[in-house]
Amino acid sequence: MTSSIAAGAERWDATFNGGDTAELAKFYAADARVIPAGGAPVAGPEAIGKFFADLIANGFKDHRITVESVTEKGPIAIASGKWALSGPGEGGATAQYGGNWVNVLERDGDGWRVLLHTWN
Repeated sequence: MTSSIAAGAERWDATFNGGDTAELAKFYAADARVIPAGGAPVAGPEAIGKFFADLIANGFKDHRITVESVTEKGPIAIASGKWALSGPGEGGATAQYGGNWVNVLERDGDGWRVLLHTWN
């Protein structure tokens, strides 16, 4: 199970880094929420796709997820780890950003969909 969630995280990174935010939205359940650090919650796959499209349009790229922990509770899994990406910094220089993330996922057939995605 951990390996399927880690593989999903790799696909999420590749999709984000490829700029395909319509495909990225498909990682999220219909009632999903993204709660960005210090930002307002974003609800639903379409709005979540737009949220990430705005990040990419503003120069954020090279996203990398490391899955460090997965706990399965029936059809629900809680995954956490580290994230990193680069983007605009002060004076136009490229800066590195990163921190911790948590996803709550629900089983969807033989895969997983994100219910809650948050980070600091």
